[in-house]
Amino acid sequence: MEAPHPPTAAESTASAAPALDVNAAQLTVKSPEEMRELGLRLAGLLRAGDLVMLTGALGAGKTTLTRGLGEGLGVRGAVTSPTFVIARVHPSLGSGPPLVHVDAYRLGGGLDEMEDLDLDVSLPDSVIVVEWGEGRVEELSDDRLHVVIDRAAGDSADSADSADSADSAAEVRGVALTGVGARWAGVDLGVLTGPAD
Repeated sequence: MEAPHPPTAAESTASAAPALDVNAAQLTVKSPEEMRELGLRLAGLLRAGDLVMLTGALGAGKTTLTRGLGEGLGVRGAVTSPTFVIARVHPSLGSGPPLVHVDAYRLGGGLDEMEDLDLDVSLPDSVIVVEWGEGRVEELSDDRLHVVIDRAAGDSADSADSADSADSAAEVRGVALTGVGARWAGVDLGVLTGPAD
């Protein structure tokens, strides 16, 4: 009988790393209006202290989703892309949390630039939404919601029937939501697949 071998460095690291709670849902969004409605529904799940990371190509619908979030949270000001100002704060018109909308696209990958935004100071009292945040803001919180928006591949047979169906297929998006951490463990992300109230 062989004596048990001591754990390798990789095994030690794996056993020492905390297990992350992960909760996921996927849905299809067929138009910009449906993307905005998804934001409205998602706002109903959010609370102060939530970090939402949005990932998707230019024109995928990140700002449209955030516009719906702003409506659902009842914040002041039109939600537009903060590309040139990097971050916008939309105060609540009621008793809810403000929305901090960040576009990290123009930031280099350096943590210093993200730290200069003081998002860690705003996070406890706000909902923070960061476009292009993957790989840049995860250290802000162990709990976060990652939303990935992809242009869905349309059925070429359907889209060849008419220009209208081709235009419709071009607007279809696949949306994957992944809640990470204890905050999202018990949240039913499946409720986001229904119509807005």
